[in-house]
Amino acid sequence: LFGLSAVQAGLVASGFAFMNLAARPGGGWISDKLGRRKTMVTLIAGLTVGYLVLGFVDGRWPLTLAVLATMACSFFVQAGEGAVFAMVPLIQRRMTGQIAGMVGAYGNVGGVIFLTILSFVEYSTFFWVIAICSGLSLVATAYLKEPQGAVAELDEHGNVQMIHVA
Repeated sequence: LFGLSAVQAGLVASGFAFMNLAARPGGGWISDKLGRRKTMVTLIAGLTVGYLVLGFVDGRWPLTLAVLATMACSFFVQAGEGAVFAMVPLIQRRMTGQIAGMVGAYGNVGGVIFLTILSFVEYSTFFWVIAICSGLSLVATAYLKEPQGAVAELDEHGNVQMIHVA
């Protein structure tokens, strides 16, 4: 697309994954500080716009601009993953490990589904499909109710515990 060798393209593409080092923990931290629903809505809106923009990238774009668009989208994607994991303990604290494992596993299922779609469509259509799915997730997330104060949870002995939720 941009006249890069496979090695050069791989190095440029690795920036998407490299963003994970700062953005994922950052997304969890922001979620803890500003609230989970507000953070998720903001991040999903950002990645929806990011994927829409990536749908317009073609060989006429300067490589630098295409990389910057990809890195910006990557920030919202990776920070969103961190924000999702920040919600896991709110589901049922004593099952945090199991639920976190399921979140990670089902995230991979989504990746496989989207890569399967990519094998049938053009790159621009692929990014627009992700943007549409992200937009639908944004609408659903906007309706989430974030717990306030404390939530009741049964421990392994059947006792009710009140767990403070910030």
